[in-house]
This record gives sequence, structure tokens and C-alpha cells, in this order.
Amino acid sequence: MTTLSHYVNMDVRPDGDFPSSQLMGALYVRLHRALVAHGAGDIGVCFPAHNEHWLGNRMRLHGSAEALGKLMGVDWLQGMRDHLDLTPVSPVPDQMGYRQVKRVQPQSSPERLRRRLMLRHKLTAEEAAERIPDTVAQLVALPSVFVRSSSTGQSFRLFVCHGPLTPEPKEGGFSTYGLSLGGAVPWF
Repeated sequence: MTTLSHYVNMDVRPDGDFPSSQLMGALYVRLHRALVAHGAGDIGVCFPAHNEHWLGNRMRLHGSAEALGKLMGVDWLQGMRDHLDLTPVSPVPDQMGYRQVKRVQPQSSPERLRRRLMLRHKLTAEEAAERIPDTVAQLVALPSVFVRSSSTGQSFRLFVCHGPLTPEPKEGGFSTYGLSLGGAVPWF
């Protein structure tokens, strides 16, 4: 089980030249690259100031003191430090709960699904529309950030869901985006 005994807060400072959401996006892309290089899957992330529209101005990293020390010892924040307030690696408080912070991948649009169906099964647009109605569309009302995958190079919107608060930790690791692959981060 991943030990998440420590944390680091990263607060994006207000800036007249860049919106906070853009700075958070740049910070998150840098974190992804650093976690790819770190490669251990032992650091989780959450956004304590999130709401239904955006991730907020605080990113919190969770891990062991050793893992966070190693990550923060690498200069992955180059160019961002002027826009951030950082806390030192600190122990997690005693009174808290846990949350899984996951990536949510919405289903494809009905139009894309219909085009694919038409190509695979040689259907007309009308036949595909009968099989895949507009109601198939999944609307996502979650905070998100634009990222570029280190493995594929593709840019995409990454939707983030903070799961329900639970009293017990969940066993599991974290992706190179710091998101749950089964693990839950302390929530305080």
C-alpha cells in the first residue's frame, strides 16, 4: 500500500497577466512530466479548492516524505515558482478522511459514434441515427484542465472527479497524472 503520510500545498498566486486556470493548467502539465520521470506511482494529487467548474487555485500532492522530497528536489517547477506559494513537505494532520481523485473520460459524442458505426457496418446516416440517438451524449459537469500526454503527445481535456469522503484509506497506486488507480488521498 502506498504511504501517503505527507503533503505539499501549491497555491497559484493571482496574476494580472494570466488567469489562475491557465496557471493551474501549466502547473499540472509540469507535474505530469515530473511524475512520468519519477515513475513510481506513489504520489497522489487533489484540488482542495475545487468546485463544479474549475480545479481551484490549490494543488495538493500526497506521498511519503521520501517520495515528495525526491520529487520536489528535481527542478520541475522551473518558470512556475514566481506564480506559486509552496509549503514544505509536511506531515498529514491526524483528523481527516480520504477521497479517491479520479479521471473521468466521457463517452464520445453521438456524431462520432454514428460515423464509426456507419464505417464498420456500412449503414446510412439515418440508420446510424436510429441506433444511436442524441440522448447517448454524456454531459460532463466536472472541473477539467487541458494537458498534453507525455506518451502520445496528444492534447486533451482531463476531467477530474473528487469521490465521496470515506473514513478509511483505499489501497492502490496513482497514475502519471497523480490520479487514483485505486488509491485514496487524505482529505483535510
